[in-house]
Amino acid sequence: MTAGQAVALFMAFLLASGIGGLLAAGLALPTVAVANGAADLTVQAFEDLPSELEQKPLSEKSVLLAADGTQLAEFWSENREVVTQDQISEQMQNAVIATEDRRFYLHGGIDPTGTLRAAVSNFTGGSTQGGSTLTQQYVKNVLIETAIRDGDYAKAEQAREAEGTEGYARKLREAKLAIALEKTMTKDEILTSYLNIAQFGVSTYGVEAAAQRYFSKPASELNYLEAATIAGITNSPTLYDPVKNPEQSEGRRNTVLFLMHDQGYITDEEYQTGKDTPLANTLAVSEPKSGCMAAESVVGGSGYFCDYVTNVIKNDPAFGETQEEREDLLYRGGLTITTTLDTRVQTIANDSVKNSVPVADASGVGEAMSVVEPGTGQIKAMAQNRDFNNTSEAGDRQTSVNYNTSYEYGGSTGFPPGSTFKAFTLLQWLKDGHSLSERVNGTARTLNTNQFKACGQQLGNTTYKVGNSEGGAGQMSVLQATQNSVNLAFLTMAMQLDLCDIMNGAAELGVVQAGNGETFDAVPGNVLGSQSTTPLAIASAYATFASGGVYCSPIAITRVQDADGADLAVPDAGCKQAISQEIANAMAYAMSNVWSGTGKGIGTPSYTASGKTGTTSQNEHTWFAGYTPRLSTAVWVGHPDSMTPMQGVTINGTYYRNVFGATVAGKAWKSAMDGFLLDGTPNPDFGAASSDDIYGAPVAVPSVVGLDVEAATEQLSAAGFGVQAGEAEFSDLAANTVIRQDPSGTATPGSMVTLILSKGTDPAAEQPTDQQTQGQNQGQGQNQGQGNGGGGNRGDG
Repeated sequence: MTAGQAVALFMAFLLASGIGGLLAAGLALPTVAVANGAADLTVQAFEDLPSELEQKPLSEKSVLLAADGTQLAEFWSENREVVTQDQISEQMQNAVIATEDRRFYLHGGIDPTGTLRAAVSNFTGGSTQGGSTLTQQYVKNVLIETAIRDGDYAKAEQAREAEGTEGYARKLREAKLAIALEKTMTKDEILTSYLNIAQFGVSTYGVEAAAQRYFSKPASELNYLEAATIAGITNSPTLYDPVKNPEQSEGRRNTVLFLMHDQGYITDEEYQTGKDTPLANTLAVSEPKSGCMAAESVVGGSGYFCDYVTNVIKNDPAFGETQEEREDLLYRGGLTITTTLDTRVQTIANDSVKNSVPVADASGVGEAMSVVEPGTGQIKAMAQNRDFNNTSEAGDRQTSVNYNTSYEYGGSTGFPPGSTFKAFTLLQWLKDGHSLSERVNGTARTLNTNQFKACGQQLGNTTYKVGNSEGGAGQMSVLQATQNSVNLAFLTMAMQLDLCDIMNGAAELGVVQAGNGETFDAVPGNVLGSQSTTPLAIASAYATFASGGVYCSPIAITRVQDADGADLAVPDAGCKQAISQEIANAMAYAMSNVWSGTGKGIGTPSYTASGKTGTTSQNEHTWFAGYTPRLSTAVWVGHPDSMTPMQGVTINGTYYRNVFGATVAGKAWKSAMDGFLLDGTPNPDFGAASSDDIYGAPVAVPSVVGLDVEAATEQLSAAGFGVQAGEAEFSDLAANTVIRQDPSGTATPGSMVTLILSKGTDPAAEQPTDQQTQGQNQGQGQNQGQGNGGGGNRGDG
């Protein structure tokens, strides 16, 4: 269509509408003589224009709430909150009508007189005029919004076009759609829809968002002066933004006041008072903040939890088939997202972490804490000693990387868990029927990988050098090995298990590699926690031991409502009985001894608690993970971007020759848990561990009576019993031969068997020689004679 044809068609439509009336004109264009004989072309072009406006739900901001309803953050592509007509003050409605379309309630969608006047002025080179009715402006906004929602930005620009052929074609399309729209919507519905869709300033859409931004009040409470300010903005949302350009905005406001006064909406006095009032005196600006940086100022450190939630929404199919759909839902869907965050717990966690290792600490050491509720999987807090900042201007000690979680949820590639991973070897030990009293060799020694099996196959022949960072030597019970975190004892345990079972058992409780989500490799080094995982994964796994064996995937969202208040599906924790309650109780029993073992420097809590320290080989990463029936918390301390040993370092003013799991992480754990749990709520105990898990089911004790001590010890050790010698006794058996044993018959595996050994025959009980016997007999005869004579004599006297 040429420019002349476009103008001819547009003018013909206006003439037809003006002469015949809009209702008579309907949606058909009469044949009108047009220059160059283009009548048929123009009429056909008009008939080809759409006559039905596709109206999608408006983009609305989503809000993120803590568990108690505290608003943490908002997300939007367009800052908008849709409201109903009764939520918009009457003066706000009047101000828009006075400014944009004074005959709004009189026309049928277009105002032929005003539009024709504007068209002639524009075409003849006079002043540029709009001429569009509120209905047409609403249509234009809908077309732009729809194109943007569809990702068709070229189409959105076409809908904005105001000049040339495209401009007249756009106005004609808008006019036809406006007439059709007025047959399906009431005037009040159109006015309300316009007030919700229009742009009222930089990144401010809809009258409610404008009222909140400029005057910190809802649209229902706007007075005439405030309404005039907002109504004047739409003519040029950037130029007349009251915050960005207050001088221009005040001038535009006064123009609106004149129009309101001219049309009888305000009195002479109101008009004069309004004009004389400086714009600055009326503003109460509340600059909205989109995204998780706003959460930091609401609840300390909650920006990282907030960011985790947004990544859950972007990644989980529950919120849409594609990531694009899910992001569109978050930023345009008007969601109300209720999360699991406990504001009290989050505040305590944030304070504990940042008091432990301050953000600006010269060491540069990082610290992170995840808190999970056993039995539900609800994440109650995430904290770290960094300030959340997801902008390109983030400074030192500011980051958006969440140390608590994995890469796909806004985190890093994780950190080696060290000895906190030993819990999964202990778990498999109990699953395979072993007890805590069984004895294992904790002596530091060089091993060979062929002493281990994985998935039923013996590993290859490779020397494996490993030491005991926590000390320990000789035979010890598994309970003692756990208490003191003895590396070689746990490797000895792993030799009696299958490494695949250990790693799969960890994966079943959510502990996988943070970088790729795969199960830990079945190698001996991972018995000691060599590959990387996350604090959230460890906290969630340990929560299984706290909940009687129920594992729940960590969840951060409890409810999502759409813009209409309808509930949407949310990710489920999928809670299941992953291990038996009996084994969970045994785990809690075994790990409750940490307070007298590697965690003795932390201090024993005043409530029931179990846990495990963790330290990598050169003190690069240190952990403490502990739990109660109410909460499970994991704390990591280390350098987030490197394997830098924490040896000979000063952290928060204290010098440490070596940093261990109890040194910093453990103390931060206790500080936080004391705050969480000493709140007046009862802290229950764990279930009792069974005798079989502690001591093992009774089994036959080999009888070793009559064997020499070496053979007896070998036989009893092979059967899983400890051996100790009691006080030796004289016997007819050769020295170092077992006379008797205690216990005999049956005993629990790992029991200590006391051996009573022979030290040979008693010398005092040996038989005399023949010469000794003859001499003894002669002596006895002489004594007898003397005795008899003497006796007789004494008797007679």
